[in-house]
Amino acid sequence: MSALADSEHWTTQPARRRLPSFGVQVALGMIAGVALGLLAREGGPGLPWLGETLRMTGQIFVQLLKTLVPPLVFTAIIASIAALRDLENAAKLVTRTLFWFAFTALIAVTIGIALGLMIQPGLHAGVDAAVAQAPSSSGSWLDFLKGLVPANFLGLTASTSLSEGKAATALSFNVLQIIVAAIAVGAAAVRVGAPGEPFLAFNASALVIFRRLLRWVIALTPIGSAALIGDAAVRYGWDALSTLGAFASAIYLGLAIVLFVVYPVLLAANGLNPLRFFAAAWPAIQLGFVSRSSIGTLPVTEEVTENALGVPRAYAAFAVPLGATTKMDGCAAIYPAISAIFVAQFFGVPLHLPDYGLIVFVSVIGSAATAGLTGATVMLTLTLSTLGLPLEGAGLLLAIDPILDMGRTAVNVAGQALVPAIVAKRAGILDLARFHGGENQTPFRELSAAA
Repeated sequence: MSALADSEHWTTQPARRRLPSFGVQVALGMIAGVALGLLAREGGPGLPWLGETLRMTGQIFVQLLKTLVPPLVFTAIIASIAALRDLENAAKLVTRTLFWFAFTALIAVTIGIALGLMIQPGLHAGVDAAVAQAPSSSGSWLDFLKGLVPANFLGLTASTSLSEGKAATALSFNVLQIIVAAIAVGAAAVRVGAPGEPFLAFNASALVIFRRLLRWVIALTPIGSAALIGDAAVRYGWDALSTLGAFASAIYLGLAIVLFVVYPVLLAANGLNPLRFFAAAWPAIQLGFVSRSSIGTLPVTEEVTENALGVPRAYAAFAVPLGATTKMDGCAAIYPAISAIFVAQFFGVPLHLPDYGLIVFVSVIGSAATAGLTGATVMLTLTLSTLGLPLEGAGLLLAIDPILDMGRTAVNVAGQALVPAIVAKRAGILDLARFHGGENQTPFRELSAAA
């Protein structure tokens, strides 16, 4: 009788269903977002609420991620400094990281220059020169030095603006300054010895708490991705691409070559499976595409780098935040190279071999000079001013910048995960079992489990 009861019990229980993997959830969210965005855009006057809902949901999701960036970066860097005491060749890791940042940027900018010369986008532009105007923000080499010095303890800044007669104050942060401050605090805590141990223990506990908060926010990624890509479909569409089709094609072709050719070749050359890398890093790459923010994607990038790619936390906590501010193969290499050639061709300014050398120099070194600022336009204006080209040329490209920025940010994020994985592999500290574990070892496994 007991056996029969047990049999009835098992047969009446509903089967436990497993949700798709986290990466698949994000992909499905993006597909749903595109459909909702097109519906809101083409659905007529009866659906304005849908576009507004997509916009607000996407903004809230990115805002939640950005809120966690300062405490996560600060506590993670300090914990990394403490852990590096037990990690051999810490100085070599830093040097190799900077080398690979520069090396991959060199490859990307070379591809950008080659495509600009072959496609000649400035000679096939349907845009009116009368709309050219200098952008409101521009890059400067002095920004690098100013960006390194924290404005205050946490690198936070406040700005007040007037909108519709009302004053609004907003807080922002400079990740590069946060990194510098955290390195100084972590080094001091290690240096003082025993008196610094309680602080390091408190910092380690705080880091665990912030990582738990991050998991909760990451669980919302499929919804956030749907809202962000849907909002992009509503706001931008693709009409503006017609006048700058050759330029946009050159940018996306260059981004595709870097992401799907250069990066896999570098991974394979270092004994790493490219398919495994993309399977692990794809959630961060997808989020970078829809959010258009390396800083907003930073928590997810760091999570996949550590827990899915097998990079030691002590090293990843330093390399990934630094990469989010200075490792920009999309924004600081491909884009400014092709854009500078576009502007020169459009205004009939000849470029010579030394000019192309300057483009390479700015792309490899100059991204650090714009680390405290936002937007690839800043990097472009730095390139144009270095070459002596008219800054008004940047204004010609602003109409399609959001569409280009999605691809640029995706490549940026991929590179920010790629370099730590390669450096860790070459240093012999990469957890190969975790790297080759694929989807089953991702930090989002618990988010893909059945409810």
